[in-house]
Amino acid sequence: MLKFKELNFPLSDNREIALTSAPGVFSPTGTTKLLIEAVKQKIVDPASLLDLGCGTGVVGLALHLQGIVKSPLCASDLSEPAVICSEINFKRYECPFDVRQGSLFEPWLDHKFDVIVDDISGISREVADLSSWFQGVPCESGEDGTSLVVDIIREASKYLTGNGRFFFPVISLSNVDVLLDTAKNSFDTVEMVSRQEWPLPDELKQHMPLLERLNDEGIIKLEKRFGLVLWYTEIYCAYNI
Repeated sequence: MLKFKELNFPLSDNREIALTSAPGVFSPTGTTKLLIEAVKQKIVDPASLLDLGCGTGVVGLALHLQGIVKSPLCASDLSEPAVICSEINFKRYECPFDVRQGSLFEPWLDHKFDVIVDDISGISREVADLSSWFQGVPCESGEDGTSLVVDIIREASKYLTGNGRFFFPVISLSNVDVLLDTAKNSFDTVEMVSRQEWPLPDELKQHMPLLERLNDEGIIKLEKRFGLVLWYTEIYCAYNI
């Protein structure tokens, strides 16, 4: 039996979304908030939307509450607890939904969407092993943090309508160049919508020799400014003309 927990996720407009989560369900992060704001910036009219790797369902739910999702909100995740939690959260806010369990796009083989939002991002395996970010949730993004995300980027265009938009995060604790090269080879246009820098957490600063090696090898990208070691998230919008 799942042991549910309750959390509140703050939005940029000072509202909060009450969420039910559970062990094995990835919690929303600062990247999640950045992704939500990027979609709100680019998408104005209601659109059919897929929240891929939905976790708690917070991205799709926030966009539904903003009024830019055509019913039903579609969402999927490989994790059964994530699907259960998303259903609970959508019902709480009376959001019409179609939530399915499965890997990446497998549940949606006969569907196309105006907007696909992907809050699945990876970090280098060596960094993941040092951090608490993936406690209770498997990190399956490979040595350079790109394995899973590359597969998503390559497949996404097949599930977009003619004018569809694909939103995805790029995290500098993975191989940024591989991700962006894949996106540029898969779409006509790839635009950065937003960028946020974050101080390196103390649990990682303790391992600077390893991180500097990964940085030198191009597996991650760190920046140093005013005595701080920084990593960053960038949100991209990709589409075909």
